[in-house]
Amino acid sequence: MSERTSAAQTSRDRGSAAVELVLLTPLLVLILMTVVALGRLADARLVVADAAHQAARAASIARTETEARTSARSTVRAALHHAGAACSGPAVALTTSGLKPGATATVKVTCTVALGDLTHIGMPGRVTLQDTAYSPVDVHRSAP
Repeated sequence: MSERTSAAQTSRDRGSAAVELVLLTPLLVLILMTVVALGRLADARLVVADAAHQAARAASIARTETEARTSARSTVRAALHHAGAACSGPAVALTTSGLKPGATATVKVTCTVALGDLTHIGMPGRVTLQDTAYSPVDVHRSAP
């Protein structure tokens, strides 16, 4: 009798693993896509931070305020383009304290990214990324 019950039990369970896999696969894919999206978001934050750092350094070695602003903006655009960032209209705010030796050049970069462009999976919405970087003006250089 136990062989018969065992055979009946086996025939009822036949194919249940395939059904479970079919039901769980979309959930597992969704979790994987979320992890990838969060990783790309973290990368985008690092790209914006790097662009701010490069812009602050470029501004701190400039000789005039105008040159510092121009250099910071072009450096941010070049850094974001080189990294392949999907920023729409990055904003650059620069404070130089007159570029006096020992002063600090401060750059704040703000960038809005569509989540669909960032994740490549069509997520709706936008996220604003921003970072601030500081770079000292060389104390041994002559004043502008």
